[in-house]
Amino acid sequence: MPQLLDKTINILKIKYLRGPSQWTYDPVMEVWIDIGELEEYPSDRIPGFYERLVASVPSLQEHRCSIGEPGGFLQRVREGTWPGHILEHLTLELQHLAGFPGGFGRARDGDRVGVYRVVVSTWHEKITLTAFHQARELLLSLIQDRSGPQTDVAALVAELRDMADDLCLGPSTACIVAAAEARRIPSIRLSDGNLVQLGYGARQRRIWTAETDRTSAIAEGISRDKYLTKSLLSSVGIPVPHGQLVNNPAHAWEVAQEIGLPVVVKPQDGNHGRGVILNLVTQKEVETAYSVAVDEGSGVIVERYIPGEEHRLLVVGDRVVAAARGEVARVIGDGAHTVRELIDLQLNSDPRRGVNEDSPLNPVRIDQAVTLELSRQGLDADSRPLDGQSVMIQPNGNVAIDVTDRVHPQVARQVALAARMVGLEIAGVDLVALDIGRPLAEQGAAIVEVNAGPGLLMHLKPVSGQAQPVGEAIVNQLFPNHVDCRIPVVGVSGSHGRTVVAELISHFMRLAGHHVGLACANGLYFDERQVQKGDAGDWESARRILLNPAVDVAVIENGTRTLLDEGFAYDRCQIGVITHIDPEERHPDCALTDTDHLITAMRSQVDVVLASGAAILNADDALVAPLARLCDGEVIFFSRDAQSEQIQSHLQSGGRAVVIGKNRICLQQGHGHSGVVHPLVISHIRCLRGSSKAPLVAAAIGAAWALGLSPQLIEAAIETFDREASALLVA
Repeated sequence: MPQLLDKTINILKIKYLRGPSQWTYDPVMEVWIDIGELEEYPSDRIPGFYERLVASVPSLQEHRCSIGEPGGFLQRVREGTWPGHILEHLTLELQHLAGFPGGFGRARDGDRVGVYRVVVSTWHEKITLTAFHQARELLLSLIQDRSGPQTDVAALVAELRDMADDLCLGPSTACIVAAAEARRIPSIRLSDGNLVQLGYGARQRRIWTAETDRTSAIAEGISRDKYLTKSLLSSVGIPVPHGQLVNNPAHAWEVAQEIGLPVVVKPQDGNHGRGVILNLVTQKEVETAYSVAVDEGSGVIVERYIPGEEHRLLVVGDRVVAAARGEVARVIGDGAHTVRELIDLQLNSDPRRGVNEDSPLNPVRIDQAVTLELSRQGLDADSRPLDGQSVMIQPNGNVAIDVTDRVHPQVARQVALAARMVGLEIAGVDLVALDIGRPLAEQGAAIVEVNAGPGLLMHLKPVSGQAQPVGEAIVNQLFPNHVDCRIPVVGVSGSHGRTVVAELISHFMRLAGHHVGLACANGLYFDERQVQKGDAGDWESARRILLNPAVDVAVIENGTRTLLDEGFAYDRCQIGVITHIDPEERHPDCALTDTDHLITAMRSQVDVVLASGAAILNADDALVAPLARLCDGEVIFFSRDAQSEQIQSHLQSGGRAVVIGKNRICLQQGHGHSGVVHPLVISHIRCLRGSSKAPLVAAAIGAAWALGLSPQLIEAAIETFDREASALLVA
């Protein structure tokens, strides 16, 4: 289509809203685009576009769009829609195909004709941005009817998956975070790796894969020292294989003879089964195994060989929550292929084996241990086994068959004791047994290792058997039902007066004995210590408060620009305050051009209030008061007019209100629908009915009241508030 070959889509700006916003509760990327002359070419005016789109991305059939049923989006394309809308769906679908299902999407007008805002869910900013660029190039290619690498959807998805492997949380950490989110426990990723904070401020816990902030260095050091671990376990009667540390090949053979053949040779502090050689019976095997093991650790252990199968049991707290059994890796000869070729054909071709973290089994590589195992069978990597000949490749390291339901109760108790003896809150305990359903002692079984920070994939994606909810078990250990993951978070929004209200609330809570983090236009404070000067009413400053383990109350000012450009730093808050909405406030560069758009932005402060929390709203503001119906929690109004219909109706329904009188502020609470009120009077406040700042004081009092402060303490706090700030209140 020649007239479309020079048409393009220009990206004007990109912003990331990293928390709840006017769009949705989850992080999104908002991209402003200029489609130029394509404004004159909706999809129904581009010959063959619909057919090319469906052929390239057939899974778009599942998108419902505004039609509300599968195929709804494609119906819109057939009838005619614009590039911004199509870009939204293509970006979401590319992410979906790469392993990020679902998501939020919107395409809305920008600040002039031809300019649109495309908003899509963001799991990782770099991945979503890449998906958007891919979608743009794909869309232009489909519009212009040209092919190339940009139309190879499979390759585009593969690129995104590779990025996800590098950038996203590993599966073990991700399953814990997902379990936390299911319980509405907020999470903050603290590094590019797997270090994650769960909860806020003083109530936070931290995880690093399956290690927690209570995994002590002592316990981790013990777990790495296999000989020390066995000594401790043996002292409390837990069966372990007899063994000794050795310092050279001759010593290894000497100890093997003392223990009794067959034996196992392994590194003192290795992991993942590397360098472990089993069932050794000759001097040559033992001495060769020593040379393999010594390269994998700082020392070598020779211990009695325990017949049976390898098992990994996951202990969380004081109980076993999952168990997996291993299987021997073998190949079967065909008389034609070498062992090396058979490994690739029969083992590494298994889709369950892979180098990424989503693969429950690792690829088999011909290392020293495999070479030694083959030599014991009279083979090497280039040998061609006879047709039907079974060749053992790896006797261990393939633990991925779920056996949780078969674990004997006595075995579970001993395994849990082993974790406690080492000092681990979460542990992977390795044992060898013929039958996990029988007590260890009666079958000569033994625990061979206790691991800190165990991988969880074998329990999440077993090659056979039932997946286990190990992430849920870990989250329940970190946050038992009676333990709250949240500190009180107070969000203060409104067109004017936010800073005074935030500072007053912070002062109230400090006087009540709390350690308060305050982020506002006057700076960032931890208690009374200012750690950042200038305007700190932004996402980054607020996030610093939520990271601080000393903070037990967070007070965060959220200006309109923060809501429009960054979103909230928190997922939910205990208290949400809206002081006032100025119907004349406009931000055309954010496409906020009328009062309805402003209300949509401001209402998000009410949307994020917890069901156990409260919204503190200005009953005298005709734009603020109606937002009460959106609140999941309680609503406390503040007002100058105790007799207003809004206040009287609220009190009659049992609600609370802070009412400004001539020389006093009253805390009023209705009882049932009888209309009876019991005023709590706070007197001697330097704040009169005529003061323009009186509603700000009332808003702060409402927040403090909702947080459980007594009227007496609130009155004292106001009287002791900084005199310079108090002067501002009287003005």
